[in-house]
Amino acid sequence: MHANTLLNIESTVLDFWRLLKPRIMYLVVFTAVAGMVAAPGSIHPFLALISLICIALGSGSAGAINMWYDRDIDLLMKRTKARPIPSGRVSAESALEFGVTLGVLSVFIMAIAVNYISAILLAIGILFYIFIYTIWLKRRTPQNIVIGGASGAFSPIIGWAVVTGSVSWGSFVLFLIIFMWTPPHFWALSLNKFEDYEKASVPMFNIVYGPEKTRKYILVYSVLLMLTSLLPALFLKRALFYLGMAIFGGCIFIWYAVSIIKLKDHSSQKRMFSYSISYLFFLFASIILCSIDLF
Repeated sequence: MHANTLLNIESTVLDFWRLLKPRIMYLVVFTAVAGMVAAPGSIHPFLALISLICIALGSGSAGAINMWYDRDIDLLMKRTKARPIPSGRVSAESALEFGVTLGVLSVFIMAIAVNYISAILLAIGILFYIFIYTIWLKRRTPQNIVIGGASGAFSPIIGWAVVTGSVSWGSFVLFLIIFMWTPPHFWALSLNKFEDYEKASVPMFNIVYGPEKTRKYILVYSVLLMLTSLLPALFLKRALFYLGMAIFGGCIFIWYAVSIIKLKDHSSQKRMFSYSISYLFFLFASIILCSIDLF
């Protein structure tokens, strides 16, 4: 095969991979693992792997359909104009077909191979992200991230249901952590992308209410997040160790939130956004660590 043909194939595969929003997918899969490990009971490793593949495909499906729907505003924003659809590397029709196919397959395989409850939850998560967040909320209300954040918070509940075939208060606690984490995480980004969202007429919180109020609300949600992050100690095996980790990570999160109020600059907001990603990995890694038998 000609070298140029190989390069074109590789480029096309990478573009379709980017449609899946892989960075979001990694978080979704990792938090789903935490839900599976924290849940009472056990599951065969092969079924666990199938479940995680389905969750990854479901997340990617929602990401691809989101890019298809948002292709007009993505073209206007510096942060997103190089994405596969606005850049012309993938057609809108192909992206939509790709996303729908992955979504249907992920839910179907989950239902057949694992259980119906986890499949239904996966379907709800995908549909919530597409219809509630992307289509209904994102362009209409500054609460888009607050309410829409529920879509990304489904993953640990799905992971829990994979093992137990049900939903319980423990899985809801994990849901609530991600739900509280999403606003300060995304608002820290939107503060630095003010011009992008203003140009695309997306009513982000800082566009509607201003940066000062946004920074204060980031702090409020950061405190609520830390308090919420303590709740898994009620059902984890090593509660005291987990509490120490959660308090440590939460205090740093709040420190970053305070710093953006004091400094009010691009750098502090960028650091807040970057830390928020590391924090979620750290917290759910702590949940996993405190759920397994080490000895």
